[in-house]
Amino acid sequence: MPPYELANRLVIGIASSALFDLAEADDVFRREGEDAYRAYQEANLDNTLEKGVAFSFIRRLLSLNDLNPANDPLVEVIVLSRNDPDTGLRVMRSIAAHKLEISRAIFMQGRSPYHFMPALNMSLFLSANEDDVREAVAQGLPAGRVLGPAVADDTDDRDLRIAFDFDGVLADDSSEQIYQSDGIEGFRSHEMVNAATPHDSGPLRGFLASVNRIQHREREQLARDETYKIRVHVSLVTARNAPAHERAVLSLKKWGLMVNDAFFLGGIEKGAIVSVLKPHIFFDDQVGHLAGTSGSTPSVHVPFGKINE
Repeated sequence: MPPYELANRLVIGIASSALFDLAEADDVFRREGEDAYRAYQEANLDNTLEKGVAFSFIRRLLSLNDLNPANDPLVEVIVLSRNDPDTGLRVMRSIAAHKLEISRAIFMQGRSPYHFMPALNMSLFLSANEDDVREAVAQGLPAGRVLGPAVADDTDDRDLRIAFDFDGVLADDSSEQIYQSDGIEGFRSHEMVNAATPHDSGPLRGFLASVNRIQHREREQLARDETYKIRVHVSLVTARNAPAHERAVLSLKKWGLMVNDAFFLGGIEKGAIVSVLKPHIFFDDQVGHLAGTSGSTPSVHVPFGKINE
């Protein structure tokens, strides 16, 4: 049998802490230690874990595999866990109970498995463990820390809405550094002068490229079947406004990437917009911006750039 190829798929690494609500189990580990944690997980082996912050996002991503034959999925989700195989059994049983099409996993007792991301062609790693995420990003890997409680998932809604900040997420943070050092006027002047120069890549540019490939597949499906309803919608939600918006738009175009909607807010509170947009996941490089979103929207902190040092 030939090896299972990952090269042409959107591959996501998911920690059990992002997929499920592990607050109770983590509390046992912190208060009583590893032996008590093991006993707790074994005693609760068949008690299905509740949905976590990234559950809805992952479920909807996996649902897009109906666009391809069953043996050639567009999306592959792989568990990357600090659990060992024994304590990881509950995670895998919960995955099965929730009917998620996830069959591959790496369990590394007490150690971070993010080092395997390049070998697995991963475009994104999500975890609630801040240290793991920071270390991954420091190694140039696309990772984010999930924030806030799980949000109720409307199973009748088949759409997948993804929202990105621009600077420090899709693009590098060079312009953000100008803003921090020279203020808003210096930033605007810099962006006007460099409007035609595309930004260097940020940590999640590759993830957006993979999402765009799925959107292309959706458009092909719509061309064959006019009753097909487009499900994936991508938004840009950024503190940029005119004239700095132009460089963001042109950077995306020159990268060969696209978003469906853009919100150039110029300092307006992002939370107010995101609460109406209702993305199933929102990526930003600043925790302060996410304070206003994480209570009602699955939010991800991407600790990239100078502002996160």
